[in-house]
Parts: sequence; structure tokens; C-alpha cells
Amino acid sequence: MSTPASKQIDTATLWGGKISPFSMSYGKIMIWFFLVSDALTFGGLLTSLGFAKMSNPVTADPWPMGEEVFTHLPFVHGHFPLIYVALMTFILIASSVTMVLAVEAGHRMDKKGVIKWLLLTVVGGLIFLGSQVWEWSTFIAGPDGDLSTWADNATLAHNPYGPPLYADYFFFITGFHGFHVFTGILFNTIILINVFKGTYERRGHYEMVEKVGLYWHFVDLVWVFVFTFYYLV
Repeated sequence: MSTPASKQIDTATLWGGKISPFSMSYGKIMIWFFLVSDALTFGGLLTSLGFAKMSNPVTADPWPMGEEVFTHLPFVHGHFPLIYVALMTFILIASSVTMVLAVEAGHRMDKKGVIKWLLLTVVGGLIFLGSQVWEWSTFIAGPDGDLSTWADNATLAHNPYGPPLYADYFFFITGFHGFHVFTGILFNTIILINVFKGTYERRGHYEMVEKVGLYWHFVDLVWVFVFTFYYLV
């Protein structure tokens, strides 16, 4: 018995850009391609961090423990291991929840809902970014918290907390992630302006909110890995 011929898809349908084999738009496929490539970049950085930590001589200059370095809270004197970093993490995760609600409101064509939840997402991102700036300044100030001695406390040749590589990885990895948060805030703000202007109402869908939401969720997820492998492990 002969095997029935498989259904052929004509060239116009296959390459016309209207029908996707993954049942999603071209834009969504491209954002997923970008996120996969970006995930490989962060994976390489975290792998490199692990290699540097395991290769560091324990006896000569031990690798610092996160809870011994990040012990400050704004406007409060005392020893609070990782409390502020945990708060930053909570804020970023909460902003991911508001993004989910913005996307859901977009599916219902609820313009007011999209504006409310997307605005809260931007606010959460700004709080996280500001907190990261404060954390950098505190790290640069050193254990005594005196910013006037930053040039002596944190340089590429000397790190008061331990090996210079510890500071190098801190600034590069958290800075690289912070740049992603900044661009995410920028994208969300542009989308929010377009929502106010009614751009997506006229298009009949809020797919752009969903696209930028994918990027924002990725940024949040990456921070969970950074928090785990840099601050906790």
C-alpha cells in the first residue's frame, strides 16, 4: 500500500510572513531568537564566574561570601546580610507580575488596564535600577562606607573585600544586567506612550506589549540566576 503524499505548502504561504509553523508572528519568533542568544551570553558570564571562584586560591586571598559584603541598608546603620539585595530581587519579581497583568489586559483590549500595569512595571524597574546604583556606590565605598576614599577602596588592582576578580565580576555582571534593565525600562516607556496615544487600539491588538513582556521576564529571570550564583553560592 502506498504512503499518502504529505501536504505541500506553496512558496507564497511558506515565505509570505502571514503564517508561521510555530503559530506566532514573525516578531515573536525574532524576540525568542534574541533571548536565546542573550541567555547564552549570561550563561557564559556566570560559568566564567564559577570557574574564577573555584580557581581562586583559598589560602592566599579567599573569595568573599556575599553575606559578609552586602550588609547595608539605605539610611540605616547596622549589619543586615543580603537584606537589601533580597528586597531588590522581590521588587524586580513583582514587576514581572505587573507585566503579566499588562499583557493579560492587552488580550482583553483593556487600554486602562494596560496603562496601569505597564506603568507599575516601569516604576518597579526604576526602583530596582536606582537600588543597583546605590549598591554600586556602597560597594565602592568599601566596608567603612566612606565614599571619599573610593579611589583607594575599589580599584582594578585592589579590592578590600578579597581578590580583585571579585569586584571585576561584580561590576561587569551586575552592570551588564543593569543595562538590560535600563533598556527594558526604555522599551516599556515607549510602548506605554504608544498605548496612551491609542496606537495599539487602532491596530486591533496589543502584541507589542507581549513582545516587550517577553524581554522583561527574561531580565527578571536572569537576575534570579545572578542573585543565586553571585550573592548566595
